[in-house]
Amino acid sequence: MSIIYPDKAFIMAAGRGSRLRPHTDTLPKPLVPVAGLPIIDHVINGITKTGVRDITVNVHYMADKLKDHLYTHNSGARFTVSHEETLLDTGGGIRNALHTMGDGPFYAVSGDSFWADGPSGDTLLRMAKAWDPDKMDLLLLMQPLTSLHTDHAVGDYNLLPDGRCIRSRAQTGTHMWTSIRICDSRLFADTPDTPFSFLTLMDRAEARGRLYAMVHDGEWYHITTPDDLIQIEAALQRPAAYA
Repeated sequence: MSIIYPDKAFIMAAGRGSRLRPHTDTLPKPLVPVAGLPIIDHVINGITKTGVRDITVNVHYMADKLKDHLYTHNSGARFTVSHEETLLDTGGGIRNALHTMGDGPFYAVSGDSFWADGPSGDTLLRMAKAWDPDKMDLLLLMQPLTSLHTDHAVGDYNLLPDGRCIRSRAQTGTHMWTSIRICDSRLFADTPDTPFSFLTLMDRAEARGRLYAMVHDGEWYHITTPDDLIQIEAALQRPAAYA
């Protein structure tokens, strides 16, 4: 099987980030700094180092600040902004801009994700190498609960030996979903043009036996509250276990 490297990416950056107040009183959540850079810059850097240059970003809350930041960014990426007058939720937001993703697989990442590659190398390229369109509609990056640095760790999924994953409705699974994924546009077939959660697409892929996961062997941080920022900054001062 030849490797299909995604050449496009979608960053979700439209949410209000109300739980991160007071930081988000004056900034959209993706522009809140962590480790010396706005959160979204870490995401952009992680995407562009794979060679991807076409990135779509949806915006809503403090949209002008995000637009200004993107249009003056020095990453070399070509940004398309999808401005949502009304929030379309995590699934509807991608569907609304699906025409910018082309026909092949694409990366989709939340604009508040922060990850570091592990000993196996570039995380997104590892996902591309694991992507198999013949059996997958969706490939999720999962973080073991045992390696999380957050008070909000949730056991979203259990993993099967063949790489498929099963959602734990009781949230007692072994892994937490990082929001980082590779999607196929066929996943959005027959979806509404109204707001809907991406979780419905994950459940659909699972029901079809086409939801797979790759386990992240580096660091990943879930940024939700001001305390998370404090914990992340402290964790980043510690040497990585695999260094």
